[in-house]
Amino acid sequence: MKFSSRLPHEEFHANALTEILAAKRIAGTPILDLTESNPTHAGIVYPEGFLSALADPRAAIYEPEPFGLPAARELIAGEYGSPSNRVILTASTSEAYSWIFKLLCNPDDEILVPRPSYPLFDYLAALESVRVRHYGLFCDHGVWCIDFHTIEQALNSKSRAIVVVNPNNPTGHFIATHEFHDLERLCAKRGIAIISDEVFRDYAIAPRPESALTLGGTESALTFTLHGLSKAVGLPQMKLAWMILNGPDAVIRETLQRLEVIADTYLSAGTPVQCALSSLLELRRPVQEQIRTRLRENIETLRASGLRYLNVEAGWYATVIPKKGDTADDDFAERLLREKDVLVQPGYFYDFENSGYLVLSLLTIPGVFREGVARMLGIFC
Repeated sequence: MKFSSRLPHEEFHANALTEILAAKRIAGTPILDLTESNPTHAGIVYPEGFLSALADPRAAIYEPEPFGLPAARELIAGEYGSPSNRVILTASTSEAYSWIFKLLCNPDDEILVPRPSYPLFDYLAALESVRVRHYGLFCDHGVWCIDFHTIEQALNSKSRAIVVVNPNNPTGHFIATHEFHDLERLCAKRGIAIISDEVFRDYAIAPRPESALTLGGTESALTFTLHGLSKAVGLPQMKLAWMILNGPDAVIRETLQRLEVIADTYLSAGTPVQCALSSLLELRRPVQEQIRTRLRENIETLRASGLRYLNVEAGWYATVIPKKGDTADDDFAERLLREKDVLVQPGYFYDFENSGYLVLSLLTIPGVFREGVARMLGIFC
């Protein structure tokens, strides 16, 4: 059987960490999972009866709207101070990426994505026959910065967009305002788009004064700002996300015309969740307060432990550096799982250039997180 070349070429097999985990679970070994990032599995309490909004009688009527129901779009527009005709609803931010890639790219065109960052972009791009080129982020005295030299090196005639994850996953940093302005000027000059993934924007913990908390509002470069219910309300199963368009009016008009063809082809956003959007957004305060409290408590555990970790401005993750002088041969994640029954993510999952980094989910239940960190200390201190 022949399969599409857009799918991964490598063999579909489990990596060593997955194999160790599977063996331990078959053996019934209790695992301290410090990778949990699903709020519905992490002990977050949702108000009783919140699902009743999905039974809204309006959901029984099917009225296809390519960009989403007008009432739902107006709600999101009000959140961003944007005209509602610049709001497009999708089933997920992943789908939003796929639409944007369809909109901007021909096969073999390129997008630039940051390194380190989460690895989803490679798959999303490959499924659209789009190539990924990376630009660098570097940490200078605890502050992450964009390496604009690597952007200039990566840009060419096939470049169509630059992706910014703000705040970044997993480093947890916002880009600086002056970096945003530099990026905006660069993209406007070259006629390429900015895609700003802001799904963790609601979980700012200790942002710097110079941090740009959103990349929306630009009028010179075409910009797509992405967010959704998955992180905003801690409900990934509700399958509703949105993109906000900013940029020159003439470019926006042309963009919307072409996006409507794509959106009308899929009509993917479900009617019940759109009708329930107002009620679901009301969950933000109780849910986000619980999550932010969780994040701060687990960061305090890290701080008190003495483990070295990178400063976290926002988001659900912390990056730990077990010790100085790590080598690429030291797979700390495998060692932790094999010897201490603690599951973490290795930094290479996120394309960290240096070895030895470990990524922990700050959404983990605090008791599990404390015990997991204590076991880490048994190896790395």
